[in-house]
Amino acid sequence: MSKSTVTPRTIRQGLALAAIIAGSLATTSGAIAGECPAGKMQPNVRPMVDTKPVGVTDVTLGSINLEKQPANIKDRELRFRKLTIEPGGIVPWHSHDDRPALIYVQQGEIVEYASNCADPIVHKAGEIRPEVSGTSHWWKNLGKETVILYVGDVRKDPHDHNM
Repeated sequence: MSKSTVTPRTIRQGLALAAIIAGSLATTSGAIAGECPAGKMQPNVRPMVDTKPVGVTDVTLGSINLEKQPANIKDRELRFRKLTIEPGGIVPWHSHDDRPALIYVQQGEIVEYASNCADPIVHKAGEIRPEVSGTSHWWKNLGKETVILYVGDVRKDPHDHNM
């Protein structure tokens, strides 16, 4: 049987970690991205737009095969990417019905055109946008500044190159 000793240093480290986590939660709770305005949510209100990527760089920074992890999610990959969208750039129409994602807007401002919102949705630096089943959309950088997005998604098909 092992014996553990709690020292004042261990307590300070634990309190510091708890403070960091609490501070992170406090600052991110208001950082949810722009949402569809009240009364503007409607299913299939915006038709699919057939565009190609314009001025977008999509770099996969890392991925994990989830079947080989304790979660044991067969045929799924957790992927983390960086998208850079130049002024006037377009992230083409895509669906999240089979690929949930979280988007963090690190720099700039970008406009989302969602299938279930009659109005465009503006996303600003520091915001997080959840993308779940029922979300189909495209994005455009209407500003003069390059937009940087960090994207974590769970994809099924490793050959799926949707942004």
